[in-house]
Amino acid sequence: MRTAAGYSALQCTSRSARQGSTRGTRVIIGTLGLLLAAARTSTAQRPAEPTRAWEFRVPAGGLVPTGAQRNAVEDAHLSAAQLSYAVRPTFAITGTVGWARSRDLASANDPRLDVFTYDLGAEARAPEWFAGRAVTFSPFVGAGVGARSYNHRTLDVDATHTVAGYGAVGGALGRGRIGLRLEARDYVSGFRPLVGGGSARMRNDLVALLSLSVKRGSR
Repeated sequence: MRTAAGYSALQCTSRSARQGSTRGTRVIIGTLGLLLAAARTSTAQRPAEPTRAWEFRVPAGGLVPTGAQRNAVEDAHLSAAQLSYAVRPTFAITGTVGWARSRDLASANDPRLDVFTYDLGAEARAPEWFAGRAVTFSPFVGAGVGARSYNHRTLDVDATHTVAGYGAVGGALGRGRIGLRLEARDYVSGFRPLVGGGSARMRNDLVALLSLSVKRGSR
């Protein structure tokens, strides 16, 4: 009897989970539909605006290793330079060069370690929200590939190099001529031991970038 009752309870639980999952999926689909409809309405209502083809930014932020990478590389401040070419208002190609000042946690005395990242990616940008208001917002998503280099400042060892790829999400706030852009990236790369050699393993880290821009006077 208890076995039958347990099986019946399991069926009810499974059915409830499926129903909850279905409802959740419907809510997500409905929300996405509303966002897309709002974006199309916003685009249709506002006049076309001139877009600057080239954008140059000097963001600053941080590098945060995750998982096994936290045992090899320390959290670090990061400086970067970005150059974007806007093919059209909703699509851009972005190149980034970054420099993080970290430490090698797997070596004695945690020697200083320079982490260089250089990559090229594509960026899809949604139409500007709240156009014509005091503050505007432009969300975006992106992805790209490139390379990562680890170089000790004080140890006489060769730098290591590896391929890296990333996914990004972020947004740009605008108020008059002032703009503030925040970008979060999730990097995946092949990591080799920095000292002593060894086989490469997949590692992960997060990068946050913040940049301030000042627009020229309206044309």
